[in-house]
Amino acid sequence: MEIPRTNLTLSFFFLCLTLVSALSLSSFSPTDNHLINCGSSVDAAVYSRHFVSDDDSSNPNSPLLSATRTIPLANQKPAPSSHQIYNTARIFKKPSKYAFEIKDPGTHMVRLHFYPFVSSNLDLNYAQFHVLVNGYVVLSNFTVANVATPLVKEYFIWVESNKLVITFLPTRRNEFGFVNAIEVMSAPKDLIADMAILVNGNKTEKFDGLTKQALETLYRVNVGGPKVTPFNDTVWRTWVPDDGFFESSELSSRIYFSGRIKYQNGGASREVGPDFVYNTARVISSTNASIPDANMTWEFPVMEGYQYLVRLHFCDIASMSLGLLYFNVYINGHLAYENLDLSSITYMLASPFYADFVVDSDGYGFLRVSVGPSNMSMVHTVDGILNGVEIMKMSNSVGSLDGKMCAGMVLRSWPRGNFGILFPLVAVVCLLLSLSVLMHKRTVGTRDSVAWSKLPTDVPEDNVKPSNEYLSGKVDVSSRSTDF
Repeated sequence: MEIPRTNLTLSFFFLCLTLVSALSLSSFSPTDNHLINCGSSVDAAVYSRHFVSDDDSSNPNSPLLSATRTIPLANQKPAPSSHQIYNTARIFKKPSKYAFEIKDPGTHMVRLHFYPFVSSNLDLNYAQFHVLVNGYVVLSNFTVANVATPLVKEYFIWVESNKLVITFLPTRRNEFGFVNAIEVMSAPKDLIADMAILVNGNKTEKFDGLTKQALETLYRVNVGGPKVTPFNDTVWRTWVPDDGFFESSELSSRIYFSGRIKYQNGGASREVGPDFVYNTARVISSTNASIPDANMTWEFPVMEGYQYLVRLHFCDIASMSLGLLYFNVYINGHLAYENLDLSSITYMLASPFYADFVVDSDGYGFLRVSVGPSNMSMVHTVDGILNGVEIMKMSNSVGSLDGKMCAGMVLRSWPRGNFGILFPLVAVVCLLLSLSVLMHKRTVGTRDSVAWSKLPTDVPEDNVKPSNEYLSGKVDVSSRSTDF
């Protein structure tokens, strides 16, 4: 069978690009770098990264695990190709937390790894639980079942104190939660900028305070290129191909660049986007003497009721010289950036640039990104380019990334058990019986004709304190005994 020449060429290109990328990756070394192999008594290595056991209390890198009813669980039939961190899990039957020491205040990346398996004792596909990170609700009534590959949930959390706390709570007393592995590490200082462009209809304005927002990564897409694995990313991210999101256009094409990406100080760094992302793109070009009346569009399902950070990555690897590429950027059909001229920003070709936009969903549960010609586009040139897309959900007004319950409501939703109802009832009954007996004795012992008797005033306080505590509608979280 003859293999098409184009496939051979592309395979050779990506092989060379892998070698070049591996040699040129900068050695990002986060100050805070907690990698935890949950539920395991031994450490594990993934992509040359060392995940420590959460059972080793003597290891300074192991987090404080505050819980009483947690269970370490091992997969008795692990898949031969799965990473070691997915062969064990920590099970939570009651509210429990990991506390990580923070030496470098600022934005931190938090990754939670989930890969359910079935053991002789438990089926993790039936887990249902909440997760809080430093007071933000990141997962609510969360389940993960029958997934073919591990699920990694990634968050960006601003930390000002010396602790980052991750709390797991089963949704009900007969439910449970689990996690296979946890990553908590300092984010590169240039990864999350504080300012973005707020797209409000056809108006744009400045958005400040982005770094203090809690963010959840929903999509990280390599436009026009292959999947990028953590091995080829300095911050150990995964970028997926755009085929599942791109609305096909006959006027668009993929391009591949074998030259060197020119990272500049003040511009996008390799921590913002790796070579693999900027070395590939989709472009729209005029093939004759007229400018095409069409856009390239990508569509992403999102949840309504949130704002989203949309990061678009650009790198002009298609033009023959500077000053030839002008195009418009649209989000949800609204003009977000008019006459974008990469030359006026980077002053050289093959130099990466990114733009951040804050937007709402379109009201139908989708977020659409489009790139196309502007009124400054020229014939016989490239009239639009896009290299990568990242979409992150922003926390809502109650500090949640998953629902309308704040962290306090989630914590108070944990049931106190039957004794919490039984004890005050017993206390009330005992109190009434005591009063009845006491009144009966006084009535029997009194021989004079008394029409009424006031209630006794010498009832011991110990008899009524429990009922007051449990019957009160006010919940004092600070005084409540927990297993945190």
